[in-house]
Amino acid sequence: MSGSNILDTEKIRRDFPILDVEVREGVPLVYLDSAATSHTPNIVCECIEEYYKKINSNIHRGTHKLSMDATDAYEEAHDKMVEFVGGSDREEMIFTKSTTESINLVAQSWGLRELEEGDVIILTEMEHHASLVTWQQIGKRTGATVKYIKIDDSGKLDMEHAKEIIDKDVRMMSLVHVSNVLGTVNPVKELSKMVHENGGLVLADGAQAAPSMPIDVKELDVDFYAFSGHKMAGPTGIGCLYGKEEILGVMEPFMYGGEMIRKVTFDSSSWNDLPWKFEAGTPPICQGIALARAADYLEKIGLDKIWRHDNELSEYTMKSLLEFEGAEIYGPPIGEERGGLVSFNLEVPHAHDIASILDDYGIATRAGEHCTHPLHRKLGISGTVRASYYLYNTMEEVDKLIAGIEEIKKIFE
Repeated sequence: MSGSNILDTEKIRRDFPILDVEVREGVPLVYLDSAATSHTPNIVCECIEEYYKKINSNIHRGTHKLSMDATDAYEEAHDKMVEFVGGSDREEMIFTKSTTESINLVAQSWGLRELEEGDVIILTEMEHHASLVTWQQIGKRTGATVKYIKIDDSGKLDMEHAKEIIDKDVRMMSLVHVSNVLGTVNPVKELSKMVHENGGLVLADGAQAAPSMPIDVKELDVDFYAFSGHKMAGPTGIGCLYGKEEILGVMEPFMYGGEMIRKVTFDSSSWNDLPWKFEAGTPPICQGIALARAADYLEKIGLDKIWRHDNELSEYTMKSLLEFEGAEIYGPPIGEERGGLVSFNLEVPHAHDIASILDDYGIATRAGEHCTHPLHRKLGISGTVRASYYLYNTMEEVDKLIAGIEEIKKIFE
């Protein structure tokens, strides 16, 4: 199965045994839902098995060999992941359980303590609920006002509107790096500059960006960058939060307990060093170690190559879909940079019906509002079908998607 001229997809697919699964007898899996959760290569699965067979132990709490081995591997995983996004030191990388928890950590530890009435939080109209709902609730609790940068007809941010609402009252901007519905790649660096000139901070949601494109948090000049392991060939239950050390250093933790403390008396407590002061309790030790292995795997293949591969499949999908009368595609048009996903609708049937019928052919897509209810209301639709790609997908799989849609058109005509 050929993917493109960019990646050796046939070789890569051999690393992912789940791709050989038949969803029903005689019906092979065509997995086009990596924006929700990607699959995990053998090397990461073996890492998880090796951890539980050879070094499974709690960290920072024992002087025996297993504990010390687990501690070393877990701390080295922090080093790997901060390097993965272009940060400097281990102190800048906090392990959480998801992108959602990473955003909530900033909102609770920084937002609740720093924001007040008169302050402004900037979001975009394409935000995932992980950001939108979180900052919406923080605004209600603190009195801060939430404003949204509008999107234009092509699904990109209206930068003139951004200039209008980013002013001296802005304390925080939280925005998706790549939209999980539109595929739009937002100008994070440009927006960061605008916000910083007005004295605010920037949090980028990299859930759809970090798995497929090289990330350099220093080049983007963001104060926080959040992403998840399960979308980048890693295990579930592990997320990352990069934060500038000088900001994390003065933030208070929002979870308390073991591990995150330095000294405790009956009257008071003091906090551990970074990053441990934000990792209360037993952390996701195995998941963190396995995520570092996934990052190594992706870097060996090349994030820039993965990004171009995913974009190529998206463009091929869009060109094919536009041959269907009444097909509507959302996000930047063909020829413009976009993430490795395509959200679309047909005149009939509803998105959920399309995804359900495609599943009969073994084609796994996602249908619904993709945790972006306000965006779908803005677009005037109740849902979309989303086909999303990763390093193991091929042009032939796109052809199978298009063939499935042809059958759906025949059924409903």
